[in-house]
Amino acid sequence: MYVPPAFKEEDQAALHEAMRTARLASFVTATAEGLMATPLPLFLDPGEGAHGVLYGHLARANPQWTVPPVGEAMALFAGPDAYVTPSWYATKQESGKVVPTWNYVAVHTYGEAEFFDDPERLLDVVQRLTVLHEGARPDPWSVTDAPETFIKAQLRGIVGLRLPISRIEGKRKMSQNRNAADRGGVARGLAESDRASDREVAAMIPTQG
Repeated sequence: MYVPPAFKEEDQAALHEAMRTARLASFVTATAEGLMATPLPLFLDPGEGAHGVLYGHLARANPQWTVPPVGEAMALFAGPDAYVTPSWYATKQESGKVVPTWNYVAVHTYGEAEFFDDPERLLDVVQRLTVLHEGARPDPWSVTDAPETFIKAQLRGIVGLRLPISRIEGKRKMSQNRNAADRGGVARGLAESDRASDREVAAMIPTQG
């Protein structure tokens, strides 16, 4: 990923939080048959390894896990994003030398993908993913709400993924390369948007300094 110095995010805690917030990742492998990618909900175990370990599962029928990857795999996380119109820049009125752009957060992780089908490990991954995404609900669903025989049958249809993160790249492009007046204009413009994601980006733009 191309990351200009102004947009580089190196704080690991911030990177991990961006990954958790994104919720859905794209799992990508390069193979002798070409690139393969699967959208996957993944959870991060930050206590394993230097950068943490990602866990998830694929459908057993998905060929991606059966084709040996060439080199490292990637898990790509996309955070909040928003279109930025030049009309919000103070510079537009001063010189007109402005163009549209996009603000966004992205985290790219790399590592050697491991696949497993041990029922106990698979159940642990499924339970942890369920707790992660059901935990905030007023009446959360639990894996144990379903019949045990049904869950065992479902587990036979998936394959676990473990991705120890060997390196991590983060980009937080939030108009840092613009002057304070331009940044303020972008923040105000996005804050007035009907899109929730635009308003989320507005709150992330540094308007001071």
